[in-house]
Amino acid sequence: MSDIVLIYDGQCELCKNSISWVRKELAITALDFHTTELSQFDLSVQQCSREVFLVHEQIRLSGAPAVAYVLKARGNAVMAAIITAFGPVSRFMYRWVADHRNSLPVKALSRWLSARSQP
Repeated sequence: MSDIVLIYDGQCELCKNSISWVRKELAITALDFHTTELSQFDLSVQQCSREVFLVHEQIRLSGAPAVAYVLKARGNAVMAAIITAFGPVSRFMYRWVADHRNSLPVKALSRWLSARSQP
């Protein structure tokens, strides 16, 4: 089975801390969209600046569904199921977080993930 490829914003602290947290339990290939040749994934800078993209075998997901997929693969099946079950709400929440990266709640989440990423 091939690695899960995540194309993310390498300039976003929450994104970087999330990648580190995921890597504690799951082998992934994480690519910063700023330094990746996006055409190989048929993606644009505009797309990748709005949400994370996941490519795994024949699967391609973005935003909240991509997060749910990674969480399930990481062993966080309950959280993945909640994100999936809440569909539109989860997509709204993902969008809100992405659009408010410098807000206090998002910075707190980023710090929480960072603390859990340490050895």
